[in-house]
Amino acid sequence: MAKYRFLVLNGPNLGHLGERQPEIYGDKGMADVPVLVRDLLGERADEVELEFFQSNSEGGLIDRLEKARADGVHGVAFNAGAYTHTSLAIADCLAWIGVPCVEVHLSNIWARTDEPLRQQSLMGKRVIGVIAGFGILGYALAVQTLYQRLKD
Repeated sequence: MAKYRFLVLNGPNLGHLGERQPEIYGDKGMADVPVLVRDLLGERADEVELEFFQSNSEGGLIDRLEKARADGVHGVAFNAGAYTHTSLAIADCLAWIGVPCVEVHLSNIWARTDEPLRQQSLMGKRVIGVIAGFGILGYALAVQTLYQRLKD
């Protein structure tokens, strides 16, 4: 039986991972994440329940974060997409909900020198850490990090 509930939250344009710009974001989709989590956690994976949510709207993401707090979700692996770089509202939500969050990026945002705006994160000060540049594996690494933090 699962002891820990984690939300894997995705922002705009991330509903088609695995088919959207695979040269940047890879060819694997969200259906691959539970397998990666099991691979990383091994027999401890039975202690973890994953919930998935994706929204293209800022308000939808904030509503889901607030619901995660109300529902007692233990942690969030959050790829806010472009809202990472622009949304004070999401950063403000993360500041007050009290749910540990790991920011996830499929690409290395600091290597995106062609778009300097993508090298900043308004969420960064409100999360326990950032995982970037490892493709879809980043979600599993975020869940593993949240799990370990709770175990310690």
